[in-house]
Amino acid sequence: MKASTIACLLVLASATADSSAETLSCPSLATAVQVGSCPSEAELKYTFTGYCSDNQRMYEQSTSVCTDYQAYRKLKNVAQWESADGAFSAYVSCDLAAETIKAMPVARMATSKQGKVNLLTCSYGEGVSFSYRSRQQCTVTGKGDCAGEPAACQASCD
Repeated sequence: MKASTIACLLVLASATADSSAETLSCPSLATAVQVGSCPSEAELKYTFTGYCSDNQRMYEQSTSVCTDYQAYRKLKNVAQWESADGAFSAYVSCDLAAETIKAMPVARMATSKQGKVNLLTCSYGEGVSFSYRSRQQCTVTGKGDCAGEPAACQASCD
C-alpha cells in the first residue's frame, strides 16, 4: 500500500472513532420511575438490630450509623429510582414524596471515578443524585453548573 493510502485510512479510522462519542444530558426527573420498594418501618427496625449487632464490627470499621436508630433509618430508608431510559439510577430517600422528586430541576453535573468505572453524576438537590456508570471516559462540557441552563449541561463519553 502507498503511504498516502495508509494515511487516508488512518484519518478515516480516527474520524470513525471520534464519531462514536456519546453525548449525554442529565435526565428530567419528571419521567423518572421508582423501581425498588421502600422498606417498612418494621423491616428497618429488624435490620437495625441485625446490622448494628456485635457482628456488624466484622463487616465495617465505622459504627457511627449504629449510634441511634434515626441515623440508621436515614441511611437505609431508600429506594432505587431510574431515569425513563434506565441509563441513570439513584437511591433516593423514601421520606421524599414522589411528586417532590419529579419536580426537582437539575443543578449540577460532574464526573468521578469508582475503581475502573467512570461515574457521570447529576445532582438535583436535597441529596438526590442520579449516576450514569460506564467504562468510557466522560467529560463535562463547560463548568457543569446546570441551574442556569439545564439544556446546555451535557457530557461527552468515549
